[in-house]
Amino acid sequence: MEISGKIIQILPERGGVSQRSGSEWKVATYLLETMEQYPKKCAFEVFGSDRIASFNIQVGQMLTVSLDIDAHEYNGRWYNQVRAWKVAPYDPTAVAAPAAAPMGAAPMGAPAPFPPVDPAAAAAPAPGEAPAAPAFSGESSDDLPF
Repeated sequence: MEISGKIIQILPERGGVSQRSGSEWKVATYLLETMEQYPKKCAFEVFGSDRIASFNIQVGQMLTVSLDIDAHEYNGRWYNQVRAWKVAPYDPTAVAAPAAAPMGAAPMGAPAPFPPVDPAAAAAPAPGEAPAAPAFSGESSDDLPF
């Protein structure tokens, strides 16, 4: 999943030592605000000091973030986990270009595109085709029980 917007806040990094492997770990949490008519906020994490350093996310940056969303249970309650695996500078032309999105996909917050339907074309048979079967009359010529 991808989301684009502006970084509005960076929360303090958290870290510790893994009980299983004994290695250190770090997690940074960022708050992104979308650029829609009604902006939404999304908190996401970057796991690992190497990724935190390579992404180098700063407040005020316009970014497109690729996210991995997962949920886990703890003591009978469920918690969402939103982690970034790729961060790129925001490119407004990528969202506007229809070829950039897969068929039937729409940018976040936009309705899905559907081809227009011409009622006259839908009712008339195509050239070389047999006309459609008449509407159900209640009588059937086959021996099926339904």
